[in-house]
Amino acid sequence: MISSPRCELINENYTAAATACDNNRKGFALTNFFCMMFLFGLSLLIVPSGSNSLKAMEKPVVLATTLGAPGGIYKCFESCIERHFTIVPYERFVQRKEQFAARIQALFVWGTSIKVDRELLQSLPNLKAVVNGGVGVDHLDIPLINSFGVKVSNTPHVVDNATADIGMCLMLASARRIVEGKIGDIWSENEEKSVGATYCVSMDELLQKSDFIMVVVNLSPQTHKLIGAKEFAMMKPNSTFINISRGLVVDQDALVEALQKKMIRAAALDVTYPEPLPRDHSLLSMPNVIVLPHVGTHTMETSQLMVKRMVTNALAALTGDQLPDEVKA
Repeated sequence: MISSPRCELINENYTAAATACDNNRKGFALTNFFCMMFLFGLSLLIVPSGSNSLKAMEKPVVLATTLGAPGGIYKCFESCIERHFTIVPYERFVQRKEQFAARIQALFVWGTSIKVDRELLQSLPNLKAVVNGGVGVDHLDIPLINSFGVKVSNTPHVVDNATADIGMCLMLASARRIVEGKIGDIWSENEEKSVGATYCVSMDELLQKSDFIMVVVNLSPQTHKLIGAKEFAMMKPNSTFINISRGLVVDQDALVEALQKKMIRAAALDVTYPEPLPRDHSLLSMPNVIVLPHVGTHTMETSQLMVKRMVTNALAALTGDQLPDEVKA
């Protein structure tokens, strides 16, 4: 017999119910039926801990970089994920693969801290989805992932406003020479100019006429090194080049040469290749170049929307539904 306060309470209720049923056994058969159902319901409450019934109620497991760690999802969003999933930190998974591998059904990718390669995919036999935080998926080998029967999703649109903000910040910082002024080499100019907008029918015309050229495109085979030596040669000597898309959209060597030869005035970059740049890279030593560590989407509001969208996509994958933001090869 199981001896515990809970079981004693159940036994007392069981005795009271049995007595009530016995006193009314001459009543209608329907009353006796409900009494028996009540007793049956009580018996279901006596379930030993650790049984298969409790295991069936466990939340699905996701693999992610340790929340709050450098390069990981912010710790403050942990409850948003744990409401639906059990989180296995990647660092812990590496140490105990045999314990977690078969239980992991989704992989949360935030930045490039987790390398999703063949070895990792082979170690996760029940993986259903790789859920990426952010729009760009050039760090993921989608054909390889799909070959394991695993779907891929991203978080489009939720990053639009924050990315636009960083683009304008870079443009203003470069135009007002904020970094140069901070260094002390030169004071920012304090002047105002009226600005008109003109639509350009071709990219060549755009490059030749613009004072600020901002690249905002997805990385694809068609946009790989979209801006190179030819394009920089078309730009005005007083123009500023801004990139908030992906580093590989630009021929970075051609950018360095354009700056060194004063073919353009300045550059402001939220993205480079590789990320981060080597500490001795030429771009980092130029006073007229601003380089940010790919923080265009790093606001609390945008990050929260991204995490919620990741949860939505992961839940869809686990229930066999269409992923709202599936990315296909």
